[in-house]
Amino acid sequence: MGSGNIYKRRMKVFSLAFLVYLDYKALQQREKLTKRSKRDGLWEKAHERNAKRVLKLIVELEGLWVKLGQYLSTRADVLPEAYIRLLKQLQDSLPPRGLDEVCQIIETQLGQSMDNLFTNFVRVPLATASIAQVHRATLRDGQEVVVKVQHKGIKIIILEDLKNAKSIVDWIAWAEPQYDFNPMIDEWCREAPKELDFNHEAENTRKVSRNLGCKSEGRDKRPEHVEVLMPEVIQSTEKVLILEYMDGIRINDSRALEDLGVDKQKLVEEITRAYAHQIYVDGFFNGDPHPGNFLVSRKPPHHPILLDFGLTKLLSSSVKHALAKMFLAAAEGDHVALLSAFAEMGLKLRLDMPEQAMEVTNVFFRATTPATEALENMKSLAEQRAKNMKIIQEKMKLDKKQVKRFNPIDAFPGDIVIFSRVLNLLRGLSSSMNVRISYLSIMRPFAESVLKSDMNHGPSSNPNWVYDSPVHSDVEAKLRHFLVELGNADRILGIQVCAYKDGQVIIDTAAGVLGKYDPRPVQPDSLFPVFSVTKGVTAGMVHWLVDKGKLKLDENVTNIWPEFGANGKDQIKVNHILNHTAGLHNALAGIAEEDPMLFCDWDECLKRIAMVAPETEPGREQLYHYLSYGWLCGGIIEHASGKKFQDILEEAFIRPLNVEGELYIGVSPGVESRLATLTLDTSDLSRLAQKPDIRRGSSISTALPSTFKFEMIAGLIPLSNTLNVRRAILPAANGHFSARALARYYATLVDGGVVPPRHSSSSLPPLGSHPHHPIFLTKKTSVKDGSKKDSNGSTSPQSDLYIRIPETDDTSDEVDSKIFTHSRTKIHDAFLGSGDYKDLIIPNGKFGLGFRRVQTTDGFIIGFGHSGIGGSTGYCDINNRFAITVTLNKLSFGALTGEIIRFVCSELHLPVPQDYAGSRESIQQPVIN
Repeated sequence: MGSGNIYKRRMKVFSLAFLVYLDYKALQQREKLTKRSKRDGLWEKAHERNAKRVLKLIVELEGLWVKLGQYLSTRADVLPEAYIRLLKQLQDSLPPRGLDEVCQIIETQLGQSMDNLFTNFVRVPLATASIAQVHRATLRDGQEVVVKVQHKGIKIIILEDLKNAKSIVDWIAWAEPQYDFNPMIDEWCREAPKELDFNHEAENTRKVSRNLGCKSEGRDKRPEHVEVLMPEVIQSTEKVLILEYMDGIRINDSRALEDLGVDKQKLVEEITRAYAHQIYVDGFFNGDPHPGNFLVSRKPPHHPILLDFGLTKLLSSSVKHALAKMFLAAAEGDHVALLSAFAEMGLKLRLDMPEQAMEVTNVFFRATTPATEALENMKSLAEQRAKNMKIIQEKMKLDKKQVKRFNPIDAFPGDIVIFSRVLNLLRGLSSSMNVRISYLSIMRPFAESVLKSDMNHGPSSNPNWVYDSPVHSDVEAKLRHFLVELGNADRILGIQVCAYKDGQVIIDTAAGVLGKYDPRPVQPDSLFPVFSVTKGVTAGMVHWLVDKGKLKLDENVTNIWPEFGANGKDQIKVNHILNHTAGLHNALAGIAEEDPMLFCDWDECLKRIAMVAPETEPGREQLYHYLSYGWLCGGIIEHASGKKFQDILEEAFIRPLNVEGELYIGVSPGVESRLATLTLDTSDLSRLAQKPDIRRGSSISTALPSTFKFEMIAGLIPLSNTLNVRRAILPAANGHFSARALARYYATLVDGGVVPPRHSSSSLPPLGSHPHHPIFLTKKTSVKDGSKKDSNGSTSPQSDLYIRIPETDDTSDEVDSKIFTHSRTKIHDAFLGSGDYKDLIIPNGKFGLGFRRVQTTDGFIIGFGHSGIGGSTGYCDINNRFAITVTLNKLSFGALTGEIIRFVCSELHLPVPQDYAGSRESIQQPVIN
């Protein structure tokens, strides 16, 4: 191909692209002056006109543009019917090359004459595509084969077309920045040239056939097994490929499929399953599933036949895992897992919009629609995109011109470009065959299988199951061995245990993985949702305000929060709320049925709880305020202090204790990668269900309100894993703590508010070293230059959404060493409701003033703390200056935690709390907290 021809080819491509662009732009203006009834006709004529232009040029140019036309011809779900109808002609039905040229290439490549190679060679090709054409033939040994022969000079054409395509994409990105397809074309430029070596295709074909078990006898019937056929490779060179002949009909030959009685729904589902296997199980897949690359076997049961493996993609194990995780996150609506998967695959967003990210991902994996619904589907997608861009505009404070040029994606990994293309091609195939395919149901077993196979849950298969951190004591060394035993028994998924003795850290251990589908190791700074363990921190905030003189424990709440006095609550005091005797134990329970997400609306919940009426007389009966407690205390905290709840949390505890980034009630953007995901220990749940005496025994029934249902526990898990709930302020149940941050809190409380020495610097990352604060673009920030000023005034890349707060010098004296001014005894009496505060609680009740009273089996009160549903806990032993916390993500209702606490207390010769003194079969009180 001479330079003149290259120039002419390039000019034809750019001229057509510009002509089509102007045609549609002009139509947009003309449409405004046209009657509504005639607008559809205008668009149909424009689509027909431009589709003919595109088809004509593609047939003339061939090469890479045929590939593009084939791709477009499959997108019946989004493209107008005129494009689909006309571009279908490109699916293996291009004008063939001359037989002399074909024979010359075969003889040159194989080094033998046609007569020596074949007893028969059919002159008319079975198919002609962009790179090669295929002829049927018979080898000298009588085997029926197909011979794929590369077009002469096609390599130069393809490489030139890639340059032209890149230029067009650059132009589109300049003219319409929100449509930046550069990551896609860059990946295609890397992968497409591999199709020009048929030795590469031959090896790909063999590999995929092995992976799918196409030649296996007695096929494996595991859920991820697929029933597809593939031809055997006979011989290959760079430009000639000989394959076994397989008798089949084209997948887009609707009449032939109907004559054979082929179930098109089942057929496309099996093709989708085959690709799910290639992507998620093998990490090696064909990147070109257009209709021309599929046949259907004539013999029942009419299996799909997969062809053409020139364009393939090999995924690393990390990317394969991230894609599976992304899929399951979309299926389960898990925003945390989705953002974590994005980070793992290298997909970076320019702003924090988890809900929109989930919507886009769900669109990506949405069920396919028939071609007849393409127009409606296009409108729906356009409306959704416009809605998301409006949200972006409001969040980023951009004007109309800026939002048009704003691309929310900062980095798009090349590894997932061809993956995206495959899903779109499969979607187009489904639409063109008028079947509906549910990706979420078909692909799920494959995504789950790869994650399960990658997961080394137990220590027996994972030597790094216990996180490599310093051992602080002999007790910790023994505890780690004990945790390994529990892990091998499948009792633990992920866990942290931290303990202080006499003001020093003696245990700080992390083990296991972050989630059922998240094999990343639990680290000391991982954040676990701890449910009602949160109440112990919220109660501490109330006591901190009392200590600062902002309120009194025996003060009427209405003195602090006037609106609270409505509907007969004017006699409720602060101590009634802390002691669970306010009579508001069922308050807000109705929201769960109305709309559970209302719990995430802080102001609405405060307003509602201010308007409810008490069910019992204040101070008369102790019934656990499992749900209402957080907003009751939260309202008091905000009204007494005049500050926001989270500001008081930071001022009272986070900064003084140096636990920044590891103690949240409502997580901040930027910490998603450190969040553990909850799952359920079904064995503990089944034991609980089988023991009505434990569930409804006298000690528990007197503590639980009537609206508490054990059946709610299973439903809490998926809800608690959503990012909306994790980010909400739920002071009764939404703490996300590391065990070491929580242990430091209780170690401080056990010493009357004296902050212990800084956590060991040998435990990495250091405690309190990486708080994150979201940084969003504003109108004052340049969108064009891609940079912004950080907190120090320096410039940083715009993609670095979350900035790291500089660590303070370990030798500095930036915080007070004591967070309470009262004496140690007075503080403890206030927490427990003893001494001067004994009249503020129900005698012999389970709770003091905000904390659960920790007793021995003999009934002696030894300390205070708080547990949560699922087993996370924290408490301290006053006399022995001992504090211990356990966080875990496999909800076990206290049984596992009890074994761990009994083990540690036994090694230290400390009294065991009554709640943890029973056997595994005897599920104790922590289940209700």
